[in-house]
Amino acid sequence: MNATASSGANTATAAGFEQFVREHRPLLVAFLRRRVSDDDAQDVAQETMVRLMRYGDQPVEALRPLMYRIGLNALADRGRRDASRLAHAHVSLEDDVLALPSAEPAQDERVAHQQALVAVRAAVLRLPPRCREVYLLNRIEDMSYTEIARHCGISVKAVEKHIGKALSLLRVHLRGDNGGHTDWP
Repeated sequence: MNATASSGANTATAAGFEQFVREHRPLLVAFLRRRVSDDDAQDVAQETMVRLMRYGDQPVEALRPLMYRIGLNALADRGRRDASRLAHAHVSLEDDVLALPSAEPAQDERVAHQQALVAVRAAVLRLPPRCREVYLLNRIEDMSYTEIARHCGISVKAVEKHIGKALSLLRVHLRGDNGGHTDWP
């Protein structure tokens, strides 16, 4: 008789828990929808109810705050899991795979960049030797005008003139005309 009584008590508790789930699951889903999409809210609510089953023997009035706490924890777990898996960066292979953006520049862009680099290199190599040295010390070695003046044994004013001349000659050469410069090699 004692076993039957305890079995009846479990059934009453299970029925009370099922009633609680039927009444409160829609409220939980609405609560979660304020934080995530409808599909995610449904998933998190399902996960919450599964976790809540462990506490089915608790009084019904204790289940409601527990349900919301478990729901928030499940939502946080999902967020951490998605962040660690970089879920936002995943692309479905069912979508148009050919439309996926590439991190690499297009072939024509790469060719254009290569051609521009070749043109710049050729223009720099055409600078007069002292002018080229001062320009490269400034632009490549990142030396200040004062440091270049000390390094080359010239005045800061001479450095300024060499940089100005280099920029003018490079501009002319990269535009493709000689601009009246007779000192351009």
